[in-house]
Amino acid sequence: MEGRRAPAMREILAAHAEKHPSLRPQDAVKLAFQAAYGAEHLVSDEACARAHFMEEFVSAEPRGAPLREEVSPALCRADIGAWKARGLPPEWLLRAFLLSLSLPPEGAEETFLGYLAEARALANGGALPFSGEEFGVFAEEYLAGGVRPVRHSAGYRAAEKPAYRIIDKRVARLFPLLGRMNALEGDAKAVALDGRCASGKSSMARDLAVIAGAGVVHMDDFFLPPELRTAERLAAPGGNAHFERFREEVLSRLNSHEAFSYRIFDCGTMDYAGLREVAASPYRVVEGAYCCHPALGEYMALRAFSDVDPAAQLARIGERDGANAARTFAQRWIPMEEAYFAAFRIRERADVVL
Repeated sequence: MEGRRAPAMREILAAHAEKHPSLRPQDAVKLAFQAAYGAEHLVSDEACARAHFMEEFVSAEPRGAPLREEVSPALCRADIGAWKARGLPPEWLLRAFLLSLSLPPEGAEETFLGYLAEARALANGGALPFSGEEFGVFAEEYLAGGVRPVRHSAGYRAAEKPAYRIIDKRVARLFPLLGRMNALEGDAKAVALDGRCASGKSSMARDLAVIAGAGVVHMDDFFLPPELRTAERLAAPGGNAHFERFREEVLSRLNSHEAFSYRIFDCGTMDYAGLREVAASPYRVVEGAYCCHPALGEYMALRAFSDVDPAAQLARIGERDGANAARTFAQRWIPMEEAYFAAFRIRERADVVL
């Protein structure tokens, strides 16, 4: 669930030291660099990045390790051997990596130097498998040559056989769902991604479209038109979605694997506004609150629930839509969603909670 406290860099460094006793000053510097700068420096040409990744994937040994390991509050390392052991498509991990690329954030060098100071303090305190003096010597020699990427130490490479890619945690959040999607058999591969507003459902659906090639259907396109917005309808849990039109325009096409389109209802103009194209794919993702409503039947092969801490939820709505909108959501839309979740045990029935 989003909203839990992100680990501090000191905790991440200490966790790496405990898990990887072969960690040397060079490896701690590499971890600090990745945490501060991300993965953008690794790719100058996407075709070369793809070829290098596939070569590394083929040579990586499958291993029963966790799929991901913390690098920073925003990033993680996705273990290629662990991915391979689970039988997940290599192309999915490559696409997740490419989705995670970004320019270094503002102040990256200052952040990096702060991480180095934290590493030295931990080493001085005996929390790392080398002394503060050892770390200081390496860090000073390294900084004399300018801030730059660095390889793992020879000892770490021999002991750990590191093979991974840096992934944004917002993308890595999808790993449990991707694992379940990959295990689906037969033609029915529709995923219902329900959950709380401002929890990231739309962003996750966009990422699933890139990573797995999924065709995406948005429940926000099925806002209930004015003529159907009766008091009785709106009083029913989840009654503010146009389930009748969803059944007519979408439901029978979800498992066809062929491209299709449906009408978009614009709640701003209260009228239809063009067509939404759904890409051809064996995977379909229906995202949005109310996509697991019993009125739609059991069309889904997987149920996922996107969660968010209530305080973070309102903060995001305020940042996205403004304070007035946040108040409206708090007073009207969020209570309606919560009544629906409770009435039909939507979170409890989910196969995956994200």
